[in-house]
Amino acid sequence: MEEETVVAVMSCECCGLEEECTGEYIGGVRAYFGGRWLCGLCSEAVKYEAGKSSPRAPDVEGAVRAHMAFCRMLKRGGPAERVAEGMCQMLRTASGKQRRRASSSSGSSSPSPSPSPRAATEHHRAPSTLSLQFI
Repeated sequence: MEEETVVAVMSCECCGLEEECTGEYIGGVRAYFGGRWLCGLCSEAVKYEAGKSSPRAPDVEGAVRAHMAFCRMLKRGGPAERVAEGMCQMLRTASGKQRRRASSSSGSSSPSPSPSPRAATEHHRAPSTLSLQFI
């Protein structure tokens, strides 16, 4: 008869991701990270950061604290919320530029006899690109 492996659902103490793990794996992760359970992605990030400090004596505890602080900062909003905020900012920036263009062009009611040097080359410029900034 086969022995049944007990599986538990664990929630990462850094990012909140849930994983199904065996008791043996959970014990190993907790032993390495000072009693905390970290998902695979966070544990790799912490190991990398700890190894950067000193390959001979990695500062795992300091790396865990730093990574937990980083994850708390990111948890302010989920990924979808951050993308939506970035898109709203992009639209606000674009609409602000359009309003400024419209107000500067409507200021003059009579057409000018000769275009300014800037206006003559304006149509040759590439359209401006907008970038998303995640905060």
